[in-house]
Amino acid sequence: MTNLVLLHKSSSKYNDQPEKHYHFPNRPYLKAMKEAVGEWVVYFEPQGKSTTTLGRHVYFAAARIDCIDQDPADPDRSYARITDYLDFPELVPFRRLDGTHYESKLQQPDGSTNAGLRQRAVRRIDTADFHSIWDIGLRVPENLVVSDLTGLSESNSFYRTVVPHTGNRKVRDPLFRAAVLRTYDSCCAFTDLRILNGGNRAEVDAAHIVPVGHNHQGNDSVRNGLALSKTMHWLFDRGILAVGDDYRIMESPGRLPDKIRPLFRPSGMIRVPKIPGEQPNPEYLRYHRQMFEDDYGRFEPLALTE
Repeated sequence: MTNLVLLHKSSSKYNDQPEKHYHFPNRPYLKAMKEAVGEWVVYFEPQGKSTTTLGRHVYFAAARIDCIDQDPADPDRSYARITDYLDFPELVPFRRLDGTHYESKLQQPDGSTNAGLRQRAVRRIDTADFHSIWDIGLRVPENLVVSDLTGLSESNSFYRTVVPHTGNRKVRDPLFRAAVLRTYDSCCAFTDLRILNGGNRAEVDAAHIVPVGHNHQGNDSVRNGLALSKTMHWLFDRGILAVGDDYRIMESPGRLPDKIRPLFRPSGMIRVPKIPGEQPNPEYLRYHRQMFEDDYGRFEPLALTE
């Protein structure tokens, strides 16, 4: 079994879309990528070299490599096709609190980092190290009812608990929700409302922009998610509301009740995550709009109340 760490940053010159495909040069990475087909990998966002490309220096997601395809436009590059993508509800730092590295291969005897290995875009990771990152990044959210799963024991790590059930929506939905709520600070993207219940838990849903399983287009990336109050979620899922490529709130003409208009953000724009790699993908926003425009006509910018 070969587990990998894949480096990704939003400013990459490669044609990456982490939840769908990872673009890489064949030399020196093709062998390792082929070894990892069918196995799990984790994504790492490195530090940037300037304030404009500042990276978080964290492990931020896990996924499986489905297959490797040669880049049809460049024989020296290939694509790793990705499946079972999951953003981490909890970002994992490069080092533990005691200063040791989660990737033991990166740590030199004096405690410093092996700079040459750290710069590799694709690097092998020991199985135990991979499990440690997984167990922190994908901690069991409170609303994940593990008793619904089979073959569990208190001694099992979360990795061993979840891996056999990655296709189970009882597992994936709470993890997706936890990652989306982290991204939006538990606030509704349309209204900015942050409502907590008596247990201090956020009353906000994680809405898929493109439904999972819809023509095999939907996925569990935070880029395919919006944090929405239950009312806004209902309106969004029925095509009464949508979002433009520029993140402007859109409406289906004649279908939105006027009494709801005062609730929206005064700017008429959604709340947009600060991290570029976590912002809604315009491709998914267009897909969502097109799902309804054949029946109801084109969406228009939201008409706000005076």
